[in-house]
Amino acid sequence: MSKYLQIAVSAALISVSSLSYAQDAAYAVPDGYSAKVVEDIFKKGGNAVDAAVATAFTLAVTYPEAGNIGGGGFMTVYMNGKPYFIDYREVAPKAATKDMYLDDKGEVIENMSVVGAKAAGVPGTVLGLWEAHKKFGKLKWAEVVQPAIGYAENGFVVADTQSLYRTDVEKMYNGKTNFSKYFGDLKTGVNFKQPELAKTLGRISQNGADEFYRGETAKLLVAQMQRDGGLISAEDLHKYKVKWRKPMSFKWRDNVIHTAPLPSSGGIALRQLLAMKEYRAADFKGVPLNSAQYMHLVSEIEKRVFADRADYLGDPDYTKAPVKKLTSDAYLQKRAAEVNAQTISPTEHVKPGLEPAHTTHFSILDKDGNAVANTYTLNWDYGNGVVVEGAGFLLNDEMDDFSAKAGAANIFGVVGSDANAIEPGKRMLSSMSPTIMTQNGKVNLVIGTPGGSRIFTSIFQVINNLYDYNLPLQQAVDAQRFHHQLLPKDVIYYDDFAPITGDVAAKLTAMGYKVEDQGWRLGDIQAIQVKNGKTTAASDRRGRGHNAVIQP
Repeated sequence: MSKYLQIAVSAALISVSSLSYAQDAAYAVPDGYSAKVVEDIFKKGGNAVDAAVATAFTLAVTYPEAGNIGGGGFMTVYMNGKPYFIDYREVAPKAATKDMYLDDKGEVIENMSVVGAKAAGVPGTVLGLWEAHKKFGKLKWAEVVQPAIGYAENGFVVADTQSLYRTDVEKMYNGKTNFSKYFGDLKTGVNFKQPELAKTLGRISQNGADEFYRGETAKLLVAQMQRDGGLISAEDLHKYKVKWRKPMSFKWRDNVIHTAPLPSSGGIALRQLLAMKEYRAADFKGVPLNSAQYMHLVSEIEKRVFADRADYLGDPDYTKAPVKKLTSDAYLQKRAAEVNAQTISPTEHVKPGLEPAHTTHFSILDKDGNAVANTYTLNWDYGNGVVVEGAGFLLNDEMDDFSAKAGAANIFGVVGSDANAIEPGKRMLSSMSPTIMTQNGKVNLVIGTPGGSRIFTSIFQVINNLYDYNLPLQQAVDAQRFHHQLLPKDVIYYDDFAPITGDVAAKLTAMGYKVEDQGWRLGDIQAIQVKNGKTTAASDRRGRGHNAVIQP
């Protein structure tokens, strides 16, 4: 999950005026290479899913800090007026155990769930993309994989931020993995080629997903696990399945929001955040955007969402979460009533409310009104730092998204309970929230972001910016964001793109908050909006994304 240490290139428009569509198509993607791929796929007659699959494979090459074939993710699809959700989240290997990251005193071993082969869950990306394409794609499989092969063979020019991320994580890996052997030359301005990855993608292009889970690539992955003491076996790869789940869909004002169900906490969280804010609408009336009072009110809501997340949520195939209760009007009205509009609610009193649970995103809209919101991840920048030798791709460190120990924080500072404990075959809890909003059956917003536990709070704030403060899409995406997650106690985080300073910071401090720069960027929103018949697209200027609206 990329940390966005510095602003990169501002969003750019790519001209595709030669194309003709029934209605506006659009995209917002994390880099210029994937933007060119979307353009080419649309020229060939591909739809939103074709473009999404091609983009995902391309980012595995040109955006290695987060794009991947060695990780997993979620895809929300709106096709022919119906919503779909594909869960291709990683799973714990068969050999995984509940206490695998604890020492003999029962304490969490630092970085064991983040660095090295034991941090990897069984990857889901390739099968997820395969299943999405098989169900919805128009172009041939080889056509949508080919652009990525080209970039791996011929190279891409490394961005400033990619080099910075590499330097940062190399310190953490510190000779513990083979990362430097493969990515030590990933330096700003260099044309970076990946011949092993090109061959792997070539095999996937020819043989489909079976290549990754049963073919030569699978053999290379298992061999890497055996050399490094990792847990993923041939059996784990053979047994991996994609889950087609019912999207988390709910009404909000005159819209329907379709987003991620469990094992993502994002959909439940978005429902809770939006509903509680509606129930406290009187408190927000006349309150300026991103004023101290606004930040306080939002923080009061957010801390209750994180309290519920920590205790109740996990993989629905292993943990029965009280989703209906957590998202019911009665419960959320009661939770909203607990918000203290004037002072900070004591953290120790904010309990789960029920009685006895680096990443990248892109958004695509095609000429027929079909949309894809896709968020996928290696977790931290460059995953666990292990490259599968002979195959050239990085593996994830998603095992850190489990609760290594009840109440112990993960790398994003989020705590959990036994509902999210490690079990073989179990999917780890996520915050990824690829989201599509519709009105009268037509798409009016496609949105998502990386950012770990900051994902759904960032999306929530952008929605507020659009619908309560009527900001144009680019301004809504670029606006100051902040984050509060119950623990650490009374801390409001900001990023250096739009810091909290001056009078606002002083007022928050006087209320008892600690206002801190979290040291990395608060997401990288990629969004498309259709409003009053006009389509706009926006890439967060915290990143190096590209966007375009393709007009008929």
